[in-house]
Amino acid sequence: MTTEGNEQHEHTDEGVDAQLERLSHLKDSIRLGLYRATAASRAGISRDDAAQAVGISRSLAAYHLDKLVEAGLLEARFERRTGRQGPGAGRPAKIYVASRRQFQVSVPPRDYELAAQLLADTLAADTDTDAPPREALQDRARVLGGALGAEARRRCDGDRIAECLTGVLAARGYEPYDEGGVVRLRNCPFHTLAAQHQELVCGMNLAVLEGMVDALGADAIRPRLDPRPDECCVAFEPTGASA
Repeated sequence: MTTEGNEQHEHTDEGVDAQLERLSHLKDSIRLGLYRATAASRAGISRDDAAQAVGISRSLAAYHLDKLVEAGLLEARFERRTGRQGPGAGRPAKIYVASRRQFQVSVPPRDYELAAQLLADTLAADTDTDAPPREALQDRARVLGGALGAEARRRCDGDRIAECLTGVLAARGYEPYDEGGVVRLRNCPFHTLAAQHQELVCGMNLAVLEGMVDALGADAIRPRLDPRPDECCVAFEPTGASA
């Protein structure tokens, strides 16, 4: 299942569960109707407009619209639409517009957009580097992984780096699990691409995870290629160093 909004996908640590919870608001037929009515209006709609669009009372429309705002699916602002100004112009109306935030959920988790962005960035920068394309791709992947790891490090307890790493991996959809001290990844976010271009995609994936580990400062564990059927090609082995 994939649901998309209108804005470029942002790679955050919000996991599938959190995004599914947000999108579950649209399971309600009234809220789905309100969302569709709002998204169809470029200028946004008022509570009165929304109520009329789905055939419910204004107060009920207001309740559901505000719940959609809380979920991040809609945004709200206040404006006057009568054209009148000054005393007697009345209170501004609350106007709802579809959020420009994009929600993209796949079960099991997939992140083909991240792979596409890395490939596109590498091709776009091809004239600026003498590095072979595959090496350039891995360099960019390592930088991206470093950015993800640095973001997680800012929110991480310095004494629990390994736990923080598995949390980041889980949020990114890798589904980590422990096997005798080796952290393995049950899911590959690039599954279809990896099946067709294993060496290229697995090298890119390894570089992302290397950059993430380096930025987190997780010295006690290192990623390496260890492909298994129906799992991610990368595993994390302990190094013997202290975290």
